[in-house]
Amino acid sequence: MTWIYALDLFGTFVFAISGVLTAIHKKFDIVGAIIIGIVTAVGGGTLRDLLIGETPVSWMKDLNYFIVILLAVLISYIFRISILKLRKSMFFFDTLGIGLFTILGLQKTLSFGLAIPIALLMGIVSAVFGGVIRDVLTNVVPLIFRKEIYATACLIGGLVFLGLDQISDLLNLNMMISMLVVVVIRYVSVRHQWSLNYSRKE
Repeated sequence: MTWIYALDLFGTFVFAISGVLTAIHKKFDIVGAIIIGIVTAVGGGTLRDLLIGETPVSWMKDLNYFIVILLAVLISYIFRISILKLRKSMFFFDTLGIGLFTILGLQKTLSFGLAIPIALLMGIVSAVFGGVIRDVLTNVVPLIFRKEIYATACLIGGLVFLGLDQISDLLNLNMMISMLVVVVIRYVSVRHQWSLNYSRKE
């Protein structure tokens, strides 16, 4: 579907910018920034494809993904200050990206005949593990291991998609609703500082 492909490329672009900006902040050289941009953008999907046995991995079969990542590197360096002023917008696009990658990863895993729990797990891997690899390589505690609601939003969005898929044949609508669930949960949880962290008062 054309709109899904376009969103997938856009999500890859936004994730790559996120990785490059992190690398610039950590004072990496341009080669390091390119590497961090690549692993942030396609690391989760690459890990998913390797785990479910699809090789070459999907982004290697479509040069557009690599072009988008290189474009993100170029734009990040040229317009770094302007992009940093759009942090709220970048947060929204990043959240939209994890919603999209969750559902796409889930669908792809199901198409390989794997069980629903595995598909849910692979959806989360697709969405968040590029960021995990980025954070590990840049010596930052990965967001998924902090108290923010992140992977949980992906899990709920995936469950919503599976539920809708049982009662509706409108795939596009099911995907949009599920993605919206991820975006809303992530946005509201950050805005109100919700977390799953349990702190016990002594």
